[in-house]
Amino acid sequence: MNAITKYDMTSKQVALVKQTIAKDCNDDEFNLYMEVARGKGLDPFLGQIIPMVFSKKDAAKRKMTIIISRDGQRVIAHRCGDYRPASKPPIYEFDKDLKGPLNPQGIVSATVYLWKQDPKSSEWYEVAGQSFWEEFAPIKDEWAQNENGRNYKTGNQTLDDSGNWARMPRLMIAKCAEMQALRAGWPEQFTGLYDEAEMDRAKVIDLTASEVVEKEREDNRLRAVGASNSITVTWGDNWALENVPVGKFFDEAVKFITEASPETVEKWRDANREPLQRYWAAQPGDALELRKRIDAAIARKPCRPANDELRNHPLMAG
Repeated sequence: MNAITKYDMTSKQVALVKQTIAKDCNDDEFNLYMEVARGKGLDPFLGQIIPMVFSKKDAAKRKMTIIISRDGQRVIAHRCGDYRPASKPPIYEFDKDLKGPLNPQGIVSATVYLWKQDPKSSEWYEVAGQSFWEEFAPIKDEWAQNENGRNYKTGNQTLDDSGNWARMPRLMIAKCAEMQALRAGWPEQFTGLYDEAEMDRAKVIDLTASEVVEKEREDNRLRAVGASNSITVTWGDNWALENVPVGKFFDEAVKFITEASPETVEKWRDANREPLQRYWAAQPGDALELRKRIDAAIARKPCRPANDELRNHPLMAG
C-alpha cells in the first residue's frame, strides 16, 4: 500500500496537515514539503516526514529543512533493494577528559556501518557513517540580563536538555552517524534530507535568534580587542591571560609544552581545561594531536603523529 500523498488526500486531510504538522510553513514551503513527501512516498500523518522552519521571524534568514524520521529513513532505504541494516551495534570513541556537563559520557564520535549491494558483483559491502559529538550536540550559550535590561552572554554553556541528548547521548549521536551513512551510500535518495537529531544544534541556535543583535555587538567588542576567533589561554611564569588566534594556537601550545617541565605542562593543562575544550570544538583534528603531545610531555615519552596526513599538516611544520 502506497503512503498517503497530497494527491491521495481529501481537501480536509490536506488542510489538517497544513494546520498541524506543517503549521509553521508558508504556502511555498508547504507545497515543497508535500511534493517531497509525495516524491519519497512518505506519510506525514505517520511522522515519517516533517518540515522544520528556522528563523521564522526573519525573512532574510528563514529556511525550511525536511526532516525524515528514523521510520521514514528505513522505509526509503528498504525500497532501494540494495540496502541492509547494520549487523553490529554502533562503534563509539570515548575520551574521559571530555566527560562533563556538556558531554555526559565523554563521547568523541560514533560510527555506524550499513550494508550496500554492489550492482555488478551482487556482493555486499559496508558503508560507514561517522558523527562527532562537537559537531552535533546541541550546546548553547547561557544568557543573562543586566541592570539596564540588556541581554548578554555569561560565558557559560549548557547542553540542551529539552530533548534526548542529555538522557540518551549515545543514541542521539548514533542516529546522526546512521543518517551520514545513508547519505554516503544512497545519495540519490537521501541528499538534502536530515534526521531530527542532526538539526537539534540548529534548533538551539534558532531559539536564541532574538539575541542576534546583542551577539553581533559582543562579537564586535571581541574583534576590537583581538579576541574574536581566538582561544583565551593562560601560560606559565606569571600565568597571565592571552588571546591566541585559533590558527596559531597549535604552534604556540606545542612550543610551550616542548620547553616546559612535565610538572608545568600538567599544571598548564589543568588550568586551561575549558580553553582546550573550546579548541577541540574549533579544530578537532589538531586538538587530538595536541592532546597526544601534552600527554607525552607530561610522561616525557615520544609522541609521533598518527599518520602522514597529521605529520604533514601545516600546523605541524617546524
